[in-house]
Amino acid sequence: MAGLALQIAACRGCNRSVPGLVRIGFFPNVTHGQALVGNLEGTFDRHLGTTRAQMVQFTAGASAMEALSSGSIDFSYVGTAPAINFYLKADGRLRVIAAAVNGGAIFVTKTARTAEDLKGKIVATPQLGNSQDIALRHWLKTQGLKIAEDSRGDVTVIPLANADILGLFTSGKLEGAWVPEPWGARLIWEGGGHILVDERDLWPNRTFHTTLLVTTTDFLKTRTDDARAVLRAHLELTRLWREQPARFAEKANDAFGRLTHKRLSAKVLQDAFSRLEPAVQPLPQLLSLVARHSYELGFARTADTIGIVDTSLLDEALLGAGLGSAHQN
Repeated sequence: MAGLALQIAACRGCNRSVPGLVRIGFFPNVTHGQALVGNLEGTFDRHLGTTRAQMVQFTAGASAMEALSSGSIDFSYVGTAPAINFYLKADGRLRVIAAAVNGGAIFVTKTARTAEDLKGKIVATPQLGNSQDIALRHWLKTQGLKIAEDSRGDVTVIPLANADILGLFTSGKLEGAWVPEPWGARLIWEGGGHILVDERDLWPNRTFHTTLLVTTTDFLKTRTDDARAVLRAHLELTRLWREQPARFAEKANDAFGRLTHKRLSAKVLQDAFSRLEPAVQPLPQLLSLVARHSYELGFARTADTIGIVDTSLLDEALLGAGLGSAHQN
């Protein structure tokens, strides 16, 4: 069985892979379900054969992308905004090779029932410029609300770790938070909140990528066989989720409990997974929309994400499994 979580080792500037080792970043969120279960059951090790998988835990997308850029990890499960930001800042070295999860991000509030009710209130997101932060800031803009700068503006938005968000929300010090699962469900069931916005409702066909599987062009070029193996493991885990969702959710909860030392309650687990959908095909048009929002909010220098997606190995893996191409799944 793979080790459950290995904290990242210092590797500043080592822009190369380590022979015999594939390092995969992930977060302790159920929106990273394939990574959680794959880590728990050694799925990546099994597909990699003699090469060993090392799962590296992060709590924020920016730090995961910094590690990918420096060569400290080789792959990462990560949200759309951090992936796009790295792609734009690193001369296009990042590639999205598969989608992982759609849905599973909500805006939970304590008392507010409308956008207008948020005036003068404090709300939170997991990190400045991350996927939920971009979503919240864009939504506030569409509602005609200005984010407070010093004493000016309508709503104060602060970046906090998910666990801190839960504690402050429960104690009444936060009005709301836009968060990924299971933190949204926990704010509801443990913090007494309610859903003000389900992010799915803001997207065409109620579909948006919460989690992607990304790597670098260097790794794809120099270690193609290992990239194929990681994708095969990802597909196996995604298939398990699709075919046995209740079993997969329990396995994800086992992994979450080992990482955080507290399993989710049955009602939180069921509620969180009700808003998640396992995914394989990355949709460039969705990434382009996130990039545009990031650019309009001043978090990106351009909105050009042409070339960020490379499904060549995914198409190959799907055809090998008799599942067609990524564009059909």
